[in-house]
Amino acid sequence: MKPEHLPLLKSVSAPAVHPDGTRAVVSVIRPDFDADSYVGQLWTVPLDPEKLPRRLTRGFRDTAPAFSPDGLVLAFLRATAGGKPQLYVVEAAGGEPQVLTNAKLGVSSFAWSPDSHSIVFGARTPDGGRYGTLDGVSAGAEDARLITDYKYRMNGVGYTADKPVQLYIVDVPELDEEPRVAPAGRALEARRPTGQGAEGGESGPAADADADALLPPARQLTFAATDHSGESFSTDGRFVYFVAALHEGSDQDLEAGVYRVSASGGEPEPVKAANSGRQTVAAARQSRDGKWLFFLAQELGESGQDFVARNTALYVMPAEGGEASVLSDVEMMDLAAGAGGLELRGPDSVLLLNNAQGTVELLEFGATGNHSLLVHGDRVVTGAASAGGSLFVSFSDAATAGDVAALEDGQLRLLTDFSADLRLQAEIIEPRELTFDSADGYPVHGWLVLPPGKGPHPVLLNIHGGPFAQYTVALFDEAQVYAAAGYAVLMCNPRGSAGYGQAHGRAIKEKMGTVDMHDVLSFLDGALAKFQELDSGALGIMGGSYGGYLTAWTISQDHRFKAAIVERGFLDPVSFIGSSDIGWFFGGEYTGSSEEQMAAQSPMATVRSVRTPSLVIHSEEDLRCPVEQGQRYFTALKQQGVDSAFLVFPGENHELSRSGTPHHRKQRFEEILRWWARYLPTRANP
Repeated sequence: MKPEHLPLLKSVSAPAVHPDGTRAVVSVIRPDFDADSYVGQLWTVPLDPEKLPRRLTRGFRDTAPAFSPDGLVLAFLRATAGGKPQLYVVEAAGGEPQVLTNAKLGVSSFAWSPDSHSIVFGARTPDGGRYGTLDGVSAGAEDARLITDYKYRMNGVGYTADKPVQLYIVDVPELDEEPRVAPAGRALEARRPTGQGAEGGESGPAADADADALLPPARQLTFAATDHSGESFSTDGRFVYFVAALHEGSDQDLEAGVYRVSASGGEPEPVKAANSGRQTVAAARQSRDGKWLFFLAQELGESGQDFVARNTALYVMPAEGGEASVLSDVEMMDLAAGAGGLELRGPDSVLLLNNAQGTVELLEFGATGNHSLLVHGDRVVTGAASAGGSLFVSFSDAATAGDVAALEDGQLRLLTDFSADLRLQAEIIEPRELTFDSADGYPVHGWLVLPPGKGPHPVLLNIHGGPFAQYTVALFDEAQVYAAAGYAVLMCNPRGSAGYGQAHGRAIKEKMGTVDMHDVLSFLDGALAKFQELDSGALGIMGGSYGGYLTAWTISQDHRFKAAIVERGFLDPVSFIGSSDIGWFFGGEYTGSSEEQMAAQSPMATVRSVRTPSLVIHSEEDLRCPVEQGQRYFTALKQQGVDSAFLVFPGENHELSRSGTPHHRKQRFEEILRWWARYLPTRANP
């Protein structure tokens, strides 16, 4: 795989299954160099093996498909080139999509009502006069912001309190009716709401009143200056459940809870178990039989901030209130995988995704405590849904960036092959699974992606971010690009990673750069001893975010590496506190809050010991690990004469390598390969 193959990476959404179970619809999105954006459409995937998948829509970027419960309508989000996602509906049998919203900052998510007549959706809703809501007032001319809370920014979003995600309900028009005609002249003037601001009201979060004239009115449900997410209707359609931090003192902790509000409007009310402690809830759904409320949550300890390596667990409580029971193994199961959260199946069960030792499994939990493992093995399940007796699964593995299968008799039957061109043109290399003992005998699990040929090959030790994340068996574009350039790529999940239990993840709490560094170096040493194809005299080390941290920390103590790449790193716990969107709690929980603790785990405190040539990569709009972290680290290296360079990307944030513009992602790969060619040249990358 080469950088120019990026457009062949087709990601597949969670499936939306038609109520009759005969087909699913997924969104297939890919990077596009011509548009310098992500493009893609909806595909229908029949269960019948005699029928082929086909493209269903032809928008610029169509995502998040969902069938109405009666199966007559398909809703989805559509973004035009340079535009924000808006909510669309189309007849399930096909036809012309109809837009339902004109949200200034776009629609983020939505859910159907049980009667298929309305949709609840979330949309960032700007305060009046901000973000282009007032003609002639640019971003630089907006009023000053008075900040009083810790939580006021988010990577990839920017300021949050002045554009919170609010919830709205919109009625879905009959799609077989004659389309509405835009009013003009006197008719348009007569329909303009008197004194209505552009930020909302009876017409919803509209960009302008003229565009609203053809749209069904949207009714605002929430108004607090905080995000409201995870929206879903109650089984009887009377209420909307959502997740928010509306409790007193929410500016001091990480708690978020379940709330519900009447679908006809009113004050939200908390839905809290009688025995619940301090938690942050990620998602909540009422069971189809209406008896239970399922929710996903992480415990936060007495402080309300102890998030380190807390597995996401499944809880259930009676819908009418009472005590909650935990259904999953809190220590060993991490149900944080997948963007879909909770997917209902049957009258009283849910489908969930579990991070498990470099894979992601599909499980089903019943409200009474029974659960079953449906899909496991060498793959990463990315979504699942069932209806009409059929269960569709989206997944990735070593050979595909995303595909769809049906689960039948305990086996997956492949229904699509969206990565066929990628495999044909890029010659994907399958990783080898390995386990080596660390210095203290602790097993370290990971993979080697070995380039073709006898070698000896230069070796790149890659370290993932997080740290409570995991490398997986799924196709990883970075490892494939580096291996194609002639490098043996090593990736492992040291202590601190997710998927191996909470004790594994919490092993580095207040002692970062200790056992985690020993683990990655022991994995490297084990691979060098086992494979003669690896060149122990030609080593590189690289990582992003926490991986940038551990790279910078390691090269201050181990000088065998010819060169290093430190990307979007957590490099100075002291300045991170005030500059990062999560700085007010993250460093204190991971490194401890005393000056002595932070210095003992800080790459900036040990930078004087670095002799390894280092490329520092950062993005200008990174709010998670702000650009000052990279700037200060690069400057310190230059001041002491270390050969170094600073690669900084305008307009990008912390997610550059995963969702940055296609041009920047390609340029990033090219600059990385150029750096390695300088210190670790190969025949493929001279």
